[in-house]
Amino acid sequence: MKARTCWEAVCTVDDLVADSGIAVWTEDGPVAVFYLPRRLPALFAISHTDPFSGSNVLARGITGDINGEPVVASPLYKQHFSLRTGVCLEDDSARVKVYPVLLDGDQIRLEVPLAQAASVAA
Repeated sequence: MKARTCWEAVCTVDDLVADSGIAVWTEDGPVAVFYLPRRLPALFAISHTDPFSGSNVLARGITGDINGEPVVASPLYKQHFSLRTGVCLEDDSARVKVYPVLLDGDQIRLEVPLAQAASVAA
């Protein structure tokens, strides 16, 4: 059975910072949303939690490009995570969750699992 999801509004376009990330809270926990205006797509969303330290820091990482792959470097141990797949480029056994993201008017929406209580009531 497929998990139920919803498109949760997490911020507005005005909240975004070019070539950087912001941290948002979702039903699924903390997420880092990145806006890279010179790429298509320009919006990416991954878990905000660094799997190596367990700290919520990835939105504060430096964005870049490694061999055409959009990445963010963790501000703690400097591992690079693909913004498309969530895989760590230095250790492919480590990864962060990736969230589908879309622009809806001026709202940024993420596809997140429905909360347990909400799915029971549905």
